[in-house]
Amino acid sequence: MSHLLEVQNLSYQYGTRKALQDLTFSVEKGEIFGFLGPNGGGKTTTFKILSTLFSAQPGQVKIFGMDLAQDKIAIRRRMGIVFQLPALDKKLKVRENLVHQGHLYGLSGKELQTRIDRDLERVGLKDREKEKVEKLSGGLQRRVELAKALLNNPELMILDEPSTGLDPAARKEFWSHLENLRQSQGMTVLVTTHYLEEADRCDRLLILDKGVKVALGKPEALKAEIGGEVLRLKSKEPTVLAAKLMEKLKIKTQIVGDLIQIEQPKAYHLVAPILEAFPDDVLSLTLGLPTLEDVFIHQTGRRFSEDKE
Repeated sequence: MSHLLEVQNLSYQYGTRKALQDLTFSVEKGEIFGFLGPNGGGKTTTFKILSTLFSAQPGQVKIFGMDLAQDKIAIRRRMGIVFQLPALDKKLKVRENLVHQGHLYGLSGKELQTRIDRDLERVGLKDREKEKVEKLSGGLQRRVELAKALLNNPELMILDEPSTGLDPAARKEFWSHLENLRQSQGMTVLVTTHYLEEADRCDRLLILDKGVKVALGKPEALKAEIGGEVLRLKSKEPTVLAAKLMEKLKIKTQIVGDLIQIEQPKAYHLVAPILEAFPDDVLSLTLGLPTLEDVFIHQTGRRFSEDKE
């Protein structure tokens, strides 16, 4: 496989606030590559740079082997973009939205109509082409946006939080369309998300926190690095119980919010000893396999939900 995208030592600042710090990664042709992190983690800033909306500050970005700082127009012609906020004229019909988008690409006549037919078929909207966009559900509107982004035959599709506001069923359906496009067209897909179930569907994942890369790899490999199971305890005084666990049972713990978290192989063996030793200290207990949020917690000591815009 060849690198379709290469990012080296990329940084970005809004005034004095560092949004990205020395970010380095690459994306292979044909991958679905995800950017996962909490609000304020740097996902949208990365999206804006890669989609050519922001100029790269310190660092270098190459897409299709071209330098983003030097070949911005040529790169734009070969990518499709779906923004986080809707970019549809809801008073127009589905097909009319695609016609106007095609004109922006310099398309017209039979060629444009052929591409519109093709892309409406791709996203399963050919039978809704004469409906006004405002009459469609949120999930269908997102598919209209995807169809618009396909008109210029992009080799790279970049999507910023594309399923925000969609219900789980619509989100799953949207992702099925992305995966079909990758398989049928060989398209490379970059997507930012804060949904763990979406991140699990990516071939590889870059986890960001406060503009810094905290993990990079296949979702299953990242979770496997934690090893074993994750045991969570709720207590009225988690700090006190954590100290007791170390002192009496030699168990290493991590305080995450109001919970005590234990990560180790065969953590289920600890349940009985903990409950026997501290029956009055444990209010509740859960045991499960590692998730991508556990990967984030392991690296940062915080949950996604603890970060605000």
